[in-house]
Amino acid sequence: MSREQVASTTEINRATLYRIEMAQAKPQLRTLRALLDVYGVPEKHRNALVAILKLAGEENWLKAASEDLPDQYATYIGFEQEATGVLNYELAFIPGLLQTEAYARTVIPGGDPGLSAAEVENRVAARMARQVNRHPSLTIEAIIDEAMLRRHVGSPEIMCEQLQHLLNKSEQPHIALRVIPCAVGVHPGMHGSFVVLQFGHDVHDVVYIEVSTTDLFLDSENDVKRYNLMFEHLRAIAASPDESRELIARALTDVK
Repeated sequence: MSREQVASTTEINRATLYRIEMAQAKPQLRTLRALLDVYGVPEKHRNALVAILKLAGEENWLKAASEDLPDQYATYIGFEQEATGVLNYELAFIPGLLQTEAYARTVIPGGDPGLSAAEVENRVAARMARQVNRHPSLTIEAIIDEAMLRRHVGSPEIMCEQLQHLLNKSEQPHIALRVIPCAVGVHPGMHGSFVVLQFGHDVHDVVYIEVSTTDLFLDSENDVKRYNLMFEHLRAIAASPDESRELIARALTDVK
C-alpha cells in the first residue's frame, strides 16, 4: 500500500506516517493498532508489536528487569505499567501487586520448582519493583478466594505479615479488595485466575491468563466482554470490602 492509501484509510496524516516509517517517531498505541488493522497483521504478530511499543518507553527499571524475565511476563509488566485500572481475580495466590516480599519469595519457587535461585531473585525483585513503580492513579480491584487465606505459605510469620499487609492495603482508596467465602460453593472463578487490564481513552482492554505452560493475552471484543462479565459475577457473590476485611482478620487471628 502507498502512504497515501494508508493515510486515506486510517485518517493518519502522511507526515506522521513518514516519520513513523523513517523511525523518526514512535507511534501512539491507537495509531499502531490502526496500522496493524489496515495491514492485516496476524494476531500473534500484533501482540508482539504492541508489547514492543509498550516496553519501548518504559522507565529504566522495567527495561532492566525485562532482560532477565520470560518474554510473556515482561510483556505483562509493560501492559500493567500503562494500564489505568486492574481487575484481578486470583484463585490460589495473593495478587502480585499485594504480596509481601517474603510471601513472593516463597510462592514463586513453590509454583515453579524448576527455577534457579537467580531466576527466583529476579522475579521477586521485579514483583517488588512493580509495586514501587506502580502509577499512583492506578486503580486495583482484586477478588480472591477465601481458601488462599487459609493455605499456609511458608512460616506462620510470613502468613501473618501477608495477611496484615492485605488489611493495610485494603484501606487505601485506590484498592478494592473482596473475598469469596468458601460457603459460596462452586462458582465460575474456580476455572482459574485472570487479570483484565483497563486502558481507557478508546483503547481496548486486555485479558491476561497465566497457565503452567504459557501465558495468554486476549484482546478480542468477545473475550474482553466475557471476562468483564465474569468479574462482575464474581464481584456480586464476593463479600463486601468490610466483610472481606473481617474474613482476613479472622484468618490472621487463626494463624497467630
